[in-house]
Amino acid sequence: MIVKRAEFEISAVRPAQWPNDGLPEFAFVGRSNVGKSSLLNRLLSRKALARVSQKPGKTQQINFFVVNEAFRFADLPGYGYAAVSKTTRAQFSKMMGEYLTQRTPLKRVLHLIDIRHEPTADDQFMHAELMQLGVPLCVVATKSDKISRGQHRAAVQRIEKILRTPYAVVPVSSQTGAGINDVWTMIEADLETLRQV
Repeated sequence: MIVKRAEFEISAVRPAQWPNDGLPEFAFVGRSNVGKSSLLNRLLSRKALARVSQKPGKTQQINFFVVNEAFRFADLPGYGYAAVSKTTRAQFSKMMGEYLTQRTPLKRVLHLIDIRHEPTADDQFMHAELMQLGVPLCVVATKSDKISRGQHRAAVQRIEKILRTPYAVVPVSSQTGAGINDVWTMIEADLETLRQV
């Protein structure tokens, strides 16, 4: 995929604020500090389009990005944010639940898991919830440059087993670019399927 144009569009906290032109959408979900913003920037060939924060839980809205005026990325708030209040956590959960169950243009959810660690209880709960949606998933194993190539296969198998997922697990590195083309290949295939309908 050649990204000719990528723009931040809006931060939304309620359905009335969501873009409503029907462009296909790909949502990015993961624990705080899993590397969502870094992955988005790498995919879009931008250094700081999505803000990278040193403070987990900083993203408190759904951030929408338009790509090539043809589809969107949606960056959802990170979960597992121990530093925020129960009230804020409840608000985040409600916002994400509304988006994931009501968003008609949503074509795939990319669930990000840190390849270095076993999926947490939060990861497992989220993945089980996502599999109930009926929307295609992909597990993106981030920070693959932090472990050796020889460890990738075992790490991927561990993630597959713990999440009990039938979906592909794609190791990626926002630092080196490894695996980024694999993510784009999947997105392009989804878009091609839509064009054939």
